[in-house]
Amino acid sequence: MLAVENVTKRYGKVVAVNQVTFEAQPGRILGLLGPNGAGKTTTIRMITYITVPDEGQVLFDGRVVGPWSQERMGYLPEERGLYKKLKVGEQLLYLAELKGLSPTQARERVRYWLGRFEIEDWVGKKTQELSKGMQQKIQFISTILHDPALLILDEPFSGLDPINSELLRDIILELKEQDRTILFASHRMEQVEQICDDLCLISQGEIVLNGTLRDVKRSYGHNTVVVEFDGDGSFVDELVRENLVHVNTRSLHRAEMTLVDGTPARRVLDAALATADEVYRFELVEPPLTEIFVGVVTKQQGREAAAAALSRAPRVKA
Repeated sequence: MLAVENVTKRYGKVVAVNQVTFEAQPGRILGLLGPNGAGKTTTIRMITYITVPDEGQVLFDGRVVGPWSQERMGYLPEERGLYKKLKVGEQLLYLAELKGLSPTQARERVRYWLGRFEIEDWVGKKTQELSKGMQQKIQFISTILHDPALLILDEPFSGLDPINSELLRDIILELKEQDRTILFASHRMEQVEQICDDLCLISQGEIVLNGTLRDVKRSYGHNTVVVEFDGDGSFVDELVRENLVHVNTRSLHRAEMTLVDGTPARRVLDAALATADEVYRFELVEPPLTEIFVGVVTKQQGREAAAAALSRAPRVKA
């Protein structure tokens, strides 16, 4: 288990992380979330023993982290750190041996993971010849070659198309089933909802939300309405003008809205039935994680900060 206990980190007069405490447990995936400048990266750097806290401690398997724990961790940073002119096979073998694998073990692991991602033919290509998505696969493989007990994945789906994102998600879930401890940092809330068991939201260096995904969403109640329809969607605009709803997402035949100040869900249904040609889905649901994220960060920092935090989210290629 990973335990971050009352950790504080200062850079001069700036408090980057202030009394942060959370746990990540084996066999579960913890979503480490927060807007830009929240302190996530600083926290990760202390977990990986790149920097050390000014106060508090980080424990892994009951011991204070240090060089010994780095050997048992796999860290996939948001920025790519591959050697551009090295060939894929050479690079992966080199990185595996840096983590203590013998040349024989390294070759076996490299062969296995290239096969899992169906990219055996890339072994002789230089990194600079690969697309961003291909490089992301190689960097992920380099992260898990030494069979780490703790995985820290920062935007692991960056640059991947939907097919490869699904493959990577399946592999991450397999690693979870093997009782790995996994930290997952992302700005894409839909991915967090799909993959995480627990959440820790940091804003301005402090934890503002912590708990299981299920409990966090349940605590915000059922105040989101999903309407799917054919025909005229002007009822949505009218509801917004009357300040009865906020629109979360909207497309030609679908709208997801948050009820404002106790607006009855029936009011939305009546408006849809009066205007649309056909309403084939109307559902009152728990709010999406994006709405919770923006609401919590807005309360602390203001709406501009919350919007900026989500604007960094990488877009999935079609």
